[in-house]
Amino acid sequence: MNLSLLAFLVCVPQSAPQVQTQGDAPRKNWIVSAERVYTGAGRSIEHGTVGVQGAKIGLVSNGSEDSGADVLACYAVTAGMIDASVRIDAGLSSVEQSREETPELRVTDTLSPFADAWDGQAASGVTCVLANPPDENVIGGLGAVLKTAGPLSIAERTVKADAVLRGAIGSQPSRRNHPASGRPTDFFSRRPTTRMGVEWEWRRSFYEAAASRKDASRAYIGSTQVLAALDGKLTLNIQAWTTQDIRTAVFLKEELEGEPQLGGKPRLVIDAAAEAWKEPQLLVRSKSDVVLPPFPADGRTDDGAFMAWNTAALLVSSGVRIALSAHGDSSPAGSLGMQAGYAMQGGLDFEQALAAVTTNPARMLGVEDRVGSIEVGKDADLVLWNGEPFQATSRVIGVIVDGALVLDPRAKE
Repeated sequence: MNLSLLAFLVCVPQSAPQVQTQGDAPRKNWIVSAERVYTGAGRSIEHGTVGVQGAKIGLVSNGSEDSGADVLACYAVTAGMIDASVRIDAGLSSVEQSREETPELRVTDTLSPFADAWDGQAASGVTCVLANPPDENVIGGLGAVLKTAGPLSIAERTVKADAVLRGAIGSQPSRRNHPASGRPTDFFSRRPTTRMGVEWEWRRSFYEAAASRKDASRAYIGSTQVLAALDGKLTLNIQAWTTQDIRTAVFLKEELEGEPQLGGKPRLVIDAAAEAWKEPQLLVRSKSDVVLPPFPADGRTDDGAFMAWNTAALLVSSGVRIALSAHGDSSPAGSLGMQAGYAMQGGLDFEQALAAVTTNPARMLGVEDRVGSIEVGKDADLVLWNGEPFQATSRVIGVIVDGALVLDPRAKE
């Protein structure tokens, strides 16, 4: 570590960051002056500046700028991080429990902009997220891309509504159900009760939706959204932790593509794919993207999956596009920035780790025209660091979302 960086770290207050109340943060012109500007767009700039004009990036240059705007100084600046599996929801209030397939449900109808989780995400440098329904149903509904700070309205924070059709393969969707012995006792006396049943529900939903093209009587609530996923107009986002479930998701995609009566062209993102490292060739063959879960301390994740320490590096080297997720954890040890640091310890280089929390998730979600990199004309979502990003000795000291300063690097203890 060089002396200038050491001095910078020593001088930065170590108190917990205070995020301005959402909706109160002023939007104005800023100049961010940094020792390192990591644009995420194919170049890095030493001793550079990023100019914020209103809600957009208006300038990216070498050297200093004297524009009359307020100057925010930091060691490094990156684009705002994007968590493609943030796990912010209203619990079972975000789940329609009377049916196993609810493709028409919009998670945004159940979210509150006043939830404390948004402040935690913003303070950790996550400026944009994919919010999905909880994975209690086989097909849970429609996820949306949202900003983590800004107006006190979910609709106004939405970057892309109906961004993905979300569902799950594995044990979670069936765990509340039970067989009916005689007369059903409640509406959980139903299928599926096994992984096999979950797979059957997926297949039935797609085949029935496809049949409705010729026979309108086969249509059901949500079949329009399933058809959109089948046709590739809506990304299919499936949680699958273990090898067997990842295989099922990939084989389902390939089946939908291969059956003439389905005519499918689905785009698949496998979320929480902890064991994707075991068979990366399946993902390459099917052109599927992967969102990795947080790195577990003991190697074991949900659903009994084992996640190798070098999972991210192995997938990238195999040609799989990945994104990292903190699953909503904004603590210093579990935040998205630290997930990138752990991935670097497992073999990713810095640019690959940066892409995994910025440009890659932006492309997976179809919002790369607005977020994911520092380029003129894109949303002014920036993260200011007091050292090299993703290092254990570095912290997020400033955050700008849509041009509004929500975490001020000038704040004192």
